[in-house]
Amino acid sequence: MHLKNLWDLIGFGDCSMDKIIQYQKIIQQLLQDYASFGASDPEIETQFVFDTERYHYQLLNVGWRNDRRIYGCFLHLDIKDGKIWIQHNGTENEVTEDLVNMGVPKQDKYLYLIENQ
Repeated sequence: MHLKNLWDLIGFGDCSMDKIIQYQKIIQQLLQDYASFGASDPEIETQFVFDTERYHYQLLNVGWRNDRRIYGCFLHLDIKDGKIWIQHNGTENEVTEDLVNMGVPKQDKYLYLIENQ
């Protein structure tokens, strides 16, 4: 399989590798910044999940609170079709604004949230 076909297969089409690398760095920095706020409970750990081959990035809370298991993704971003997809934002922050402030053009991000009804 040619590299071009593989690139199309994983959803990047004509997007440049330089752009993908730039977006990877921006997302990883953003998640590190968000994780630095940390959980208020010392029994809960914030974990990074960086899948740099398939371009999925998540922040998770993992631990225990009052004998109850805590586990959940509170921020999930993907790079797909040359754009940053906000799959889940469980923070109070405006992730889209943070991405723009970090150099991502407005047209290169998608807010892909489905509200619970």
